Amino acid sequence: MAFVLPSYKSPDLEPFKRSPTVVFKPVATTGVAPDDYHATSVYPEYFHLQPAEWRLLEESRMDCVVVRMEDDRLQVTEFRNLKPGDQVACGRRENGEDGIYVHTEAFEFPPHVKEKFAFRSHLTRETSFSIDYDELYDLLGHEREHGFILWVLGPAVVFDHDSRQAFGKLIDNGFVHGLMAGNALATHDLEGTLFGTALGQELYAKRTLALGHYRHLDALNKIRGIGSIETAVAKGAIKDGVMHAVIRKKIPYVLAGSIRDDGPMPEVIADVYRAQDRMRNLTRKATTIVCLATQLHSIATGNMTPSYTVAGGVVRPVYFYTVDMSEFAVSKLADRGSLTARSILTNVQDFVVTVERGLSKRCA
Repeated sequence: MAFVLPSYKSPDLEPFKRSPTVVFKPVATTGVAPDDYHATSVYPEYFHLQPAEWRLLEESRMDCVVVRMEDDRLQVTEFRNLKPGDQVACGRRENGEDGIYVHTEAFEFPPHVKEKFAFRSHLTRETSFSIDYDELYDLLGHEREHGFILWVLGPAVVFDHDSRQAFGKLIDNGFVHGLMAGNALATHDLEGTLFGTALGQELYAKRTLALGHYRHLDALNKIRGIGSIETAVAKGAIKDGVMHAVIRKKIPYVLAGSIRDDGPMPEVIADVYRAQDRMRNLTRKATTIVCLATQLHSIATGNMTPSYTVAGGVVRPVYFYTVDMSEFAVSKLADRGSLTARSILTNVQDFVVTVERGLSKRCA
């Protein structure tokens, strides 16, 4: 069955026609919002700017503020980016009383998605996921042509021979439009390319090699000596793997650094806020996000992703999947206040292989 985007239900703002317009207060101190600032959510939000105009925020992110720009645009802004004189929307009542309306029932989802079961409502190892896979295949088939699919990867994806190859096929077949990860994903992917190992173990046989713990450090050292991952690909030193495919296909990516990193790889962004800005640039484009076995990056991505986006003048949902073996990890993001958030509890290596095979059959 062909995937169909759920329709957007515009809110009935007629009852709020007498609501006041939004109050905007100036920022006095860099990085400090005025008292009574309005904090954004994952939902579509409307702002009453003049008697006949309720305006939708087209690009949002939770836990930020709304700044009215000189050209009258509304821009969702992190606290750290506030400058003296910025006009910040104020008011904490969200049902029109302060000229702000938060629309919590925005999309017409199929009935089975809306249903709330008392039994098995919490994900466990016994939860079934067959329908989730089928719906994901349909979604990714649609998004390949009409959306922007952003993947957030932990290093486990490249620790397995079949998983690493399968993700490369997803890239080659057009199911990856953007990628976000950390130093470990790139490092162990390139270790696999150079030495056929991950953390010193053979990718397929899992045999631990003598002095194997040097392999990821040797990979880091070699790439740093060449100058960058992209230079290594251009020179033919890197011939396969996830990073090779991403660079060869010119797919935008962000490698965000961590205090625990070895090396790191030259492309890793060590400044956490510069990395956050680059990540947000990708989440702004995303219509579907799939996070695989990385609590750190999954939670960070979830915090900067709204439940909706505006594409071609149409308001549509942003689908958000988190996949992990840990019940805590998937539960952390399962309740984001949005019906578009889905979780699958499984080994991500099995997940990647299964998804690639399923998509190959569906989209052949």
